[in-house]
Amino acid sequence: MRVDGNQGSVPGVEPNNFGRWAEQPGYADPALAIGSTADRFDFREDDDDYFTQPGDLFRLMTAEEQQALFDNTARAIKGARKATVLRHIENCTKADPAYGEGVRKACEAFGAL
Repeated sequence: MRVDGNQGSVPGVEPNNFGRWAEQPGYADPALAIGSTADRFDFREDDDDYFTQPGDLFRLMTAEEQQALFDNTARAIKGARKATVLRHIENCTKADPAYGEGVRKACEAFGAL
C-alpha cells in the first residue's frame, strides 16, 4: 500500500504538457511470438486523419444535439487548465469549424474559459 501521497495531483497520463511520465521503452514487456510477433501499437506512427470521422458525426447531429454536446463539453472541461481547454477547442475546430466555435462559446458561457 502506498503511503507517500501517490504523486499527489501530478497528471498521471502520457503524453502530457508537463514532461512527466515519458515512455521508457527499456521497461516495456517484450514482444510475444504468437504466430507472428505481438507487440504494442504506437498510434502516433500512422498517418491517419483523426478529425474527419468526428466532424462527420457532428454534422449528422441536429442543432439541439449539437448544443447539448457544446454544453456537456463545457461543463465537463470546466476547471481544466486554460491551455487544455484551448487545445480541445482547436481539436474540435479541426473536426468542424462550427464545432470548435460552439464549444468555445459554451466554455465562455459556463466559465470554463
